[in-house]
Amino acid sequence: MAKKKDNKPAEEQAAVNEEQTLEAENAQEAASQTVDENEAKVKELETELEAQKDKYMRLAAEYDNYRKRTASEKLSLYDDATAKAVTELLPVADSVRMALDNLKDADPEILKGVELISNQLAKSFEKLKIEVFGEIGDTFDPNLHNAISKIESEELGENALAQVFQTGYKIGDKIIRHAMVQVANCD
Repeated sequence: MAKKKDNKPAEEQAAVNEEQTLEAENAQEAASQTVDENEAKVKELETELEAQKDKYMRLAAEYDNYRKRTASEKLSLYDDATAKAVTELLPVADSVRMALDNLKDADPEILKGVELISNQLAKSFEKLKIEVFGEIGDTFDPNLHNAISKIESEELGENALAQVFQTGYKIGDKIIRHAMVQVANCD
């Protein structure tokens, strides 16, 4: 009977060992599952973070484009309003220029007064960033000039402006009025 008593504790010890081994395996499996779950959560959070970053970058780019577009629209709006106002003043500028051309034999005081008006008008256009174009001798550009006649001239080069009937005006790249010109030696 002593042997049986001795076996019982050995069997109990084996059962305890087996139980501890199972518990250790279960604990290891649970730890492995926890690690796998944590890795899955980390990957999920990384994916979510990447999506949020992408969303933020797109929003920032969209805002930057909006800011640039509105700035461009404001500038364009200013140029359009200036062009419209200047269009109303162009007949006055033309009249002053014609007066200067026709008053060469007039009283010097009158000529001086008209020159003063012409200079003030030119300074006002300069402040508004209005550019004048269409001078005799310039090269003809159909984007800037409206050719109303042509002549042959040995004095002027090919496609040169021979005469300017009406001066052209622009603000930036926007043409306010094309110059009316006579072109020399064109095909």
